[in-house]
Amino acid sequence: MQKITPFLWFDGQAEEAMNFYTSIFKNSKIVSVMHYGEAGPGAKGTVMSATFEIQGQKFIVLNGGPHFTFSPAISFFVNCETQEEVDELWEKLSEGGKTNRCGWLDDKFGVSWQIVPTALGVMLQDKDAEKSQKVMAAMLQMDKLDIETLRYAYLS
Repeated sequence: MQKITPFLWFDGQAEEAMNFYTSIFKNSKIVSVMHYGEAGPGAKGTVMSATFEIQGQKFIVLNGGPHFTFSPAISFFVNCETQEEVDELWEKLSEGGKTNRCGWLDDKFGVSWQIVPTALGVMLQDKDAEKSQKVMAAMLQMDKLDIETLRYAYLS
């Protein structure tokens, strides 16, 4: 059993969000869906909560009402091996949402994501401070992260 599970509170969009995320990420699946019954508080038959997995990581979504919203103070960090993966996830997750600096975006539900090439971490942790600072400066100019531009900064 997974010890810690992200729990996402939605206002009537839990099922839509779950379907959206499982359609984007490979190796994902819907695990279970619970519906409101006679006792409510949601309308009988509507989705109350659901569990799904992405890459073996379980998530729970809840239709809890308008009481809480998402903030970039909490985000999902996605390691990407290739530029193609960065591009695909960036395009799909940002559709209907908004893009931000340094690989951050808010999806159409307001959930924050960081779409980051693994190469960035390697370059930023280089023992040569000048190289890592050049990479940092390049990254700070980008919304979607571009591996080749980061590599160029690293090697220049």
